Amino acid sequence: MPATSKSELLVVGDKEYAKLMTLVASLDPATALVKDDDGTSIKDVIAHRAHWIDLYLGWYADGQAGKDVAFPAPGYKWSELKRYNADLRARQAGLGWAEAVALLGDRSAVLRGFLEGLSDGELYGGPMKGAKNNWTPGRWAEAAGPSHFRSAAKYIRARLRAMV
Repeated sequence: MPATSKSELLVVGDKEYAKLMTLVASLDPATALVKDDDGTSIKDVIAHRAHWIDLYLGWYADGQAGKDVAFPAPGYKWSELKRYNADLRARQAGLGWAEAVALLGDRSAVLRGFLEGLSDGELYGGPMKGAKNNWTPGRWAEAAGPSHFRSAAKYIRARLRAMV
């Protein structure tokens, strides 16, 4: 069930991030770089999660500024997420494992700080400006942070099971 308050959002974010980092800490770089059948590695998934935090922060800022919000990103539609994610993996191909982990840590801290600066009303008082749907900024933040951390942990556990 999605969070409905800032305090719930921060708690679930901390919880899911901690679980993910526990898994990440157990990985050696060689394992993190092994590609699956779709050409995606654990490193790719971690770097992807960091990037989506930046997307969320950009969406929020653009909406607040009254700008057109490009979902998920300029030149892409939601139906083109596979292409977007493949293009993102190509752009992030030069990142190493330590860099990807550090990037996620940095972006997660930025997201938490951003959320701490907003009120319950700003997070859950109505739809996010520019989003063209009924999701609140808090719901979008949960999708970009805690939900993404949870799905990354699920992916890592599945990959580790598949490697044995």
